[in-house]
Amino acid sequence: MKELDRQICALLQDNARLSLSEIAEQVGSSVPTVSEHVKKLEADGIIREYTTVLDAVSFGLDVTAFIFVDLESSVHYDNFRRQCRTRREILECHAVTGTASHLLKVRVRTTGALEQLLGAIQQWKGVSKTFTNVVLSSHKETLSIPITIER
Repeated sequence: MKELDRQICALLQDNARLSLSEIAEQVGSSVPTVSEHVKKLEADGIIREYTTVLDAVSFGLDVTAFIFVDLESSVHYDNFRRQCRTRREILECHAVTGTASHLLKVRVRTTGALEQLLGAIQQWKGVSKTFTNVVLSSHKETLSIPITIER
């Protein structure tokens, strides 16, 4: 990846509301050049989306949990992942190594809501067991990736 692309990505990752002219000024390039690079980064799927990160607790989502899910067989993976995409409480779904096949990050209002979600997941075809860790407090959460900029 070109250095200019890395610089643009780093700036947008820190603040997606920057204008093309602000980015151009910070990277020492022209607005048309920056615009061209941003469009290519979007087209190539490097910039996947622009979003707003909200404080979950402000919306009453006080319980965060990580649910390890073990499936009977990889035959069930596609259906499991499809089911995960239908549940808004499931923020992340990862295929993992270790004692389970998948790890879910979920946010719900109450432990009762977590219990209901667990009950639903445990009924999905192929789910053999779940193991849940409830988060007591979070000290770092980010969607940002570390980008190395050559100086």
